[in-house]
Amino acid sequence: MRSTVVSEETVEKPGLLEGFKAFLTRGNVVDLAIAVVIGAAFSSVINSVVTNVINPLVGAFGTSNLDAYRACIKGPCVADAAGKVSGVYIGWGAVLGAVISFVATAAVVYFLMVLPMAKYLAMRAAKEKQKEAMSGAVQETLEVSELEVLKEIRDALVTQGGPERATI
Repeated sequence: MRSTVVSEETVEKPGLLEGFKAFLTRGNVVDLAIAVVIGAAFSSVINSVVTNVINPLVGAFGTSNLDAYRACIKGPCVADAAGKVSGVYIGWGAVLGAVISFVATAAVVYFLMVLPMAKYLAMRAAKEKQKEAMSGAVQETLEVSELEVLKEIRDALVTQGGPERATI
């Protein structure tokens, strides 16, 4: 029995640049890049809305700068004349601002992109299902009408051939 050995020289491997080019030219990568760019631009719009609209609304109950909300966990938490703060602060206001930005972004993406796309896809699926149902009904109609035509042909042959062919 003879065995064959395939050497690494006989197997062609795509080069690094060819593989990278194939990766970049895939449709999904281009779509993802576009989504990232649009997402970054959209993020700045949401951050502006949070900073200029939501923060002042929160400020009606306190300060409009959410970064000013913080808690001292190790005191004394005081600032000296140079602005250096002694103590350890937890800046929960900045976290709250980030959470508000995230929720606002998620809400806008859901209501302006995900929900309409889901409705569109559902509508499209319903149309496809209806089209399949219609084609199935047409197929059944064709099968029934073919059967009826064949019966008529049989009956015509029986009547033309006389009683001896009636057993067909």
